[in-house]
Amino acid sequence: MIKKRVFTQFKNSNYIIVLSFLLLASCQKKIISDGKTQSSVWHKMNEITALVKEPVFLNRDFNVLDFGGKADGVFNNAEAFKKAISACAKNGGGRVLVPKGKYLTGAIHLENNVNFHVSEGAEILFSTNPKDYYPLVATSFEGIELMNYSPLIYANNKTNVAVTGKGVLNGQASNKNWWAWCGKDTYGWKKGTPMQKDSLNLPRLMQMGDDGTLLKDRIFGDNHYLRPNFIEFYECNNALLKDVKIVNAPFWIIHPFKSTNVIVDGVTVESHGPNNDGCDPEYSKNVIIKNCTFNTGDDCIAIKAGRDADGRRVAIKTENIVVQNCKMIDGHGGVVIGSEMSAGVSNVFVENCTMDSPELDRAIRIKTNSRRGGTVDGVYVRNLKIGQVKEAVLKVNMHYATYANQTGNFIPKIKNILLENVKVKNGGSFGILANGYEESPIENITFINVKIDKVKEAFSLKHVKNLKLIDTYINGSLMQSPD
Repeated sequence: MIKKRVFTQFKNSNYIIVLSFLLLASCQKKIISDGKTQSSVWHKMNEITALVKEPVFLNRDFNVLDFGGKADGVFNNAEAFKKAISACAKNGGGRVLVPKGKYLTGAIHLENNVNFHVSEGAEILFSTNPKDYYPLVATSFEGIELMNYSPLIYANNKTNVAVTGKGVLNGQASNKNWWAWCGKDTYGWKKGTPMQKDSLNLPRLMQMGDDGTLLKDRIFGDNHYLRPNFIEFYECNNALLKDVKIVNAPFWIIHPFKSTNVIVDGVTVESHGPNNDGCDPEYSKNVIIKNCTFNTGDDCIAIKAGRDADGRRVAIKTENIVVQNCKMIDGHGGVVIGSEMSAGVSNVFVENCTMDSPELDRAIRIKTNSRRGGTVDGVYVRNLKIGQVKEAVLKVNMHYATYANQTGNFIPKIKNILLENVKVKNGGSFGILANGYEESPIENITFINVKIDKVKEAFSLKHVKNLKLIDTYINGSLMQSPD
């Protein structure tokens, strides 16, 4: 009896120890930081996706051919498109139908309740003549507001707008037009020719942003060499971009700006020009980017919130951005925040994406500096498959430099980054490359069930606080959280 009682007690003790260990491990996995848990984080994402619905349009078509359109690739259809869009809007909305064929045009401006539908087999060829993007409109360039060339497709202060269909939107940008303005010889610029960095161009706009010059007085356009965005929803509500293929963009490609409830679904982007970010939500809320493929000359997705003083003046935080089931090929980064993020970014969710290319520099990237300032709070990533990246799986840099001196008095804050269920074959140089400030360390990076098969160095960390590594293997070794 004594032996049996001792054995039972021993079994019970072991059971309690194991149970306690499992409960501790479970709690450790659930707690992220700042009171957030894994379940609460992803519950928040589900709330956002449930809230954002596709706009609904009346079931009637307005065929552009009935408004003088010609599908010969030579005739400029700008007026025909304008008439069809206007008629659709005046009759309560519906679908403006672009049938199969090639259509040359200048800027296309959307109206309320209009679905601009580019049919499969249709290709819209956008003019390379800057005059076709007049009159100038309110827009932005690299996070600073201005009056500039119209984006190729533009909606200003509209509700229920869409661009859909399985056709092609071809910006026709190349080293012979638009791209050379960036000032790099690899994109066709030649010494002695104008470029955006000339003193009266981008530097002048930056100074206007710092000085708080009124938008109406920031007049650019001809002879200032600031390229137009491709598709811009400017101060819109309920906007949809679905299924189209976008190629050869002058500049940023998909740009929701000061907009709410935006869906980008099933879009393919193939454009390797300068500053050819795939999708740049800026000052925007509730943006869903899903089922897309990005093959770009810059960041695949770059989440923005204004630049320097102009961003602090506007002071609209970008928040509730969801990226799902996307494929990232070439680019400077897969999902990126910054560098224009002065108004702040929060609640970025990324799930079920693949990233793989020898020309993809990083998977997840956050970049800012002490001129930008701003706060990034909440970047949550799960179920990510990475084949190959060049530099890092996660890069967080508070000392990002571009153009001239980028130091100032606005020390940024970055906190609450989660990578969960991430598998990486080749992470390039670093698993985590992070550089914060002593007075503002990068806070609360959590890796849960992350496996990086191959990388040169596990970490390069400077001024990082509270790094948690749970069930994380790098180069075959189980990693321990630093003290």
